[in-house]
Amino acid sequence: MRKQRKQYNPKNRTRINDAIWAKELRVVGANGENLGILSRDEALKAAEDAKLDLIEISPNAKPPVAKIMDYGLYRYETKRKASEIKAKSHVTETKNVQVKIGTGEHDQELKAKRAAQWLNEGHRVKVDLFLWGRYKYMEPAFLKERLERFLKIIPAEYKIADEIKKSPKGFSCTIERIGKSVKGPKIITEDDIPKETKEKVKEEKEEKEVAKSKKKSLDELLDIEGGLF
Repeated sequence: MRKQRKQYNPKNRTRINDAIWAKELRVVGANGENLGILSRDEALKAAEDAKLDLIEISPNAKPPVAKIMDYGLYRYETKRKASEIKAKSHVTETKNVQVKIGTGEHDQELKAKRAAQWLNEGHRVKVDLFLWGRYKYMEPAFLKERLERFLKIIPAEYKIADEIKKSPKGFSCTIERIGKSVKGPKIITEDDIPKETKEKVKEEKEEKEVAKSKKKSLDELLDIEGGLF
């Protein structure tokens, strides 16, 4: 049976089969062999005998280059190569995460995971501690410590690109992933934390609970609710 010829698709601008205009073509065979310069009719006949399509792959060459192959396979390979090029030309952006004094623990964890995801994708992440009203006039050391607490819960390996400093919104710093691995930074899981560190964190938490029961914390005096902030 004669293979039904596909026609020119203006969306992808690839001329195939009868839509090819050139009178002569440099033809590549189905197995990659060079068939030389053939007339358009000879090239179409060769494609028909192979029960494949004649695809113009280099229309600006003199003469244009055409290849004998299945058009569906050609489209698949073209899309795959385009995806690979796009992945290699990944543009690094600076993403932004904003936290406030009073941000709840759950919201902090969501923001921290989002920051880790961006780091994995190769982006830099700017973290802003947003201050308003009376919080703008609090002790800078105290505010920096609050921002550092959030940085510590981001579940990824990163380095400080721009140190914590005062910004129009309050305080900010920029972090970026360590190394150039395509897989991005390692996500730290519970199993990665040493036993000694877990015990130390537990002891510190117990000490804080005891101290909290004896006197009001600074958050309570300021009527602040939330987790770390």
